[in-house]
Amino acid sequence: MSFRPICTLDDLWEGEMQVFEVGGREVLMVNAEGGIVRAFDPICPHQERELIDGTLDGRILTCPAHLWQFDIDSGEGVNPTGCRLTAYQVRIEADQVLVDLPD
Repeated sequence: MSFRPICTLDDLWEGEMQVFEVGGREVLMVNAEGGIVRAFDPICPHQERELIDGTLDGRILTCPAHLWQFDIDSGEGVNPTGCRLTAYQVRIEADQVLVDLPD
């Protein structure tokens, strides 16, 4: 795994989520309330729907398919429990956002 630049903080405003591509891999970047930046696989583990089509409310990410909800702090399922998103570590240097992705 290695940290790679994916975007800047200017690319991802607080309260927004966007999909960025780095090294041929798509990553869902989330900048939740309070400026908490997280990175996830962009596909819901339930029915493989694009999470970017869902909603972000505070720190809860909701999939558009069956309204599964995930806590962006942990990636854990809120409704239902017992599931989780694939999360990647994030590091911020100056205004550059870096994500630790598998090689």
